Amino acid sequence: MKIYRTSKAEKNILRTYDRLLEAWGTEVLPTKVSTRYGVTHVNVFGKAGAAPIILFHGVGDDSALMWIYNAAALAPHFRLYAVDTLGGPGKSVPNENYTKEFDDADWIDDLMDGLGLEQVDMAGVSHGGYLAQYYALHRPKRVRKVASMASSVPEGAAGNTMKMMLRIFMPEALFPTKRNVVKLLTKLTGKNSAAFTDHPLLLEHFTYLLRGYNNMAMRYHKVSGFTDEQIDSIRGKTLYLVGEADPFYILGGNEAFRKYKMNKHLFEDTGHGINHEISEEINRILIDYFAEA
Repeated sequence: MKIYRTSKAEKNILRTYDRLLEAWGTEVLPTKVSTRYGVTHVNVFGKAGAAPIILFHGVGDDSALMWIYNAAALAPHFRLYAVDTLGGPGKSVPNENYTKEFDDADWIDDLMDGLGLEQVDMAGVSHGGYLAQYYALHRPKRVRKVASMASSVPEGAAGNTMKMMLRIFMPEALFPTKRNVVKLLTKLTGKNSAAFTDHPLLLEHFTYLLRGYNNMAMRYHKVSGFTDEQIDSIRGKTLYLVGEADPFYILGGNEAFRKYKMNKHLFEDTGHGINHEISEEINRILIDYFAEA
């Protein structure tokens, strides 16, 4: 499976990835975990012996970019495991078993076993929020709580999600000039798009991802809608943090939350980059939420 379009693209992405990690402001232990589908890279950080939280990023980005505004704030309270999703950008490497038979729950089983974790909390952004919900549904005894950011209740079909992504990301993602990258980030975010556009390294890395990552490498991560009974089963352990200016919320997430009456916090003038745009507020909420018994 080819993750990057060219060797030059890979070099640029991994170089800026490492620089972003250095900017986290906390000590990071890079860790490799062997799974049945390949080697998964995990950036481990935080307080040794503290309650464990697994972190999942979204599609088309990586852990280095995703948690740059959150790592230092969360580190004193928890032991955190920031995963580079297998098939996504970053440093994870799929093997020959990463095919249409791939299953996210089996992959995360192997990941947790390799890390020596029996039960955890999970937090994710966008598709990462879906992964956390999916695993909590299929392995309820292994997940205590979920925080799903910039993500909705998984009720629709995968085709609806793809249509929504095309509507939001095109045409800028297809032609990632510097101007279009800024335009796309502005479209995705609320009033604090400067969290991305005024951060030169983050902007550089995001541009490299748009130009050099092979999005087809994520095609084996199947996104499926949950039944009403399945949604009800994760209601008590899932908190949704969503921006009202998030185009995904505007184009469908709002209706799903209204229908299922899930536990959610909505944030005015905040978009899809919620944990970047209002990082201080999100960090406080995550600390309080996961600290509760």
